[in-house]
Amino acid sequence: MVKLRLTRMGGKKKPFFRIVATDSRAKRDGRFIEILGTYDPVQNPPAVNLKAERIKYWLSVGAQPTNTVKKLLSNNMPTE
Repeated sequence: MVKLRLTRMGGKKKPFFRIVATDSRAKRDGRFIEILGTYDPVQNPPAVNLKAERIKYWLSVGAQPTNTVKKLLSNNMPTE
């Protein structure tokens, strides 16, 4: 099953996350299929950049977002 989840980047005490599509069996920071956006919680307000078209594609083919990614998407996806 494909999941949309966060993978941690950045340094110690300076987290930076990528939103990725990955196999649910892969490690948190392991192999992924595609980078779908970024999330930087250090900035004020937190910065979120999304590739909306690709996220919609992955959701349409059955990818499941984690709870955190679901929250980020609901707050930051453009409405059409």
